[in-house]
Amino acid sequence: MVSTTANSTDAEVHVVDLLLSDKEAAAAILHACITTGFFYVANHGVPERVIEEHWLQSRAFFNLPITNKLSLLADSNNRGYTPMAEETLDPEHQSQGDTKEGLYFGRDLPADCEEAKLPLHGPNQWPSEALLPGYKAAMETYMAAVHGLSNRLLLLIAIALQLPSDFFLQFYDKPMMYLRPLHYSPQVSLPEEGVYGAGAHTDYGALTVLATDDSPGLQINTGGQWHHVKPIPGTFIINLGDMLERWTNGYFRSTLHRVVNNVGKERYSTAFFYDPNFTARVECLPQCCKGNPPKYPPTTSGQHVLDKYAMTHAGYNGPSIGA
Repeated sequence: MVSTTANSTDAEVHVVDLLLSDKEAAAAILHACITTGFFYVANHGVPERVIEEHWLQSRAFFNLPITNKLSLLADSNNRGYTPMAEETLDPEHQSQGDTKEGLYFGRDLPADCEEAKLPLHGPNQWPSEALLPGYKAAMETYMAAVHGLSNRLLLLIAIALQLPSDFFLQFYDKPMMYLRPLHYSPQVSLPEEGVYGAGAHTDYGALTVLATDDSPGLQINTGGQWHHVKPIPGTFIINLGDMLERWTNGYFRSTLHRVVNNVGKERYSTAFFYDPNFTARVECLPQCCKGNPPKYPPTTSGQHVLDKYAMTHAGYNGPSIGA
């Protein structure tokens, strides 16, 4: 049983230096993937100026009047603005929605292209250049940079599993990738009353690259207890999602995590979710099922994400698909 209110200590989350050789970095990542499912990356190659410009633009958007933000309300493809408390990541234990607001951006596709017929695919909703000069350019530059980092991490994860280094890239020629800038209100969390910055959840896809400001709040659950994951300047926080746990039959961990505001300060973070193609089949890798029957039924990347959105987003009214 997972406690919702237990006192938290610091988590043992290791820093992986990406200047290491691929073999050394993969070994360090393997250890993280089978223990906490979380790790930091340093020397990641994303320029600091790109990160800082994205922070400036993110704060500028969330400081806009609510009427401006609501003009970009998330559409049926979940692209756009999600207001404060619209998302409830742990409905069983929350008395209200998450004390955060956010945005979703993905691969920007023309509305009339064939791929845009799929759920969760289509054009982004951007603030106008007149309203926020440079916003779109800054976010697209940042997203391209963390996309490159994510591909490097997939190569290292494949090596860690003793697979060909490009193994996972076959599922990523048309990836579902989402940039999620977030702003948490200064409201103090009250876990005993079901009030959280973000309720306890696992990430739905394969890989998450998280940037945070210097405000604490992220916690992970290991051994049935909650532990802090502190911000470390110059790093990204990486965690695995459900699809890598499914692919590896539970060998890799998609770890429960949440955000708890104990300090009464605003908090900004940006998650980059890197998920396989919508139609990619996710099932136990053969080497992970030897002598160990599959723990999870086969699914597709798109079906799993759609199911999760329907459970957690009050404002999501997009289509569903058959299992």
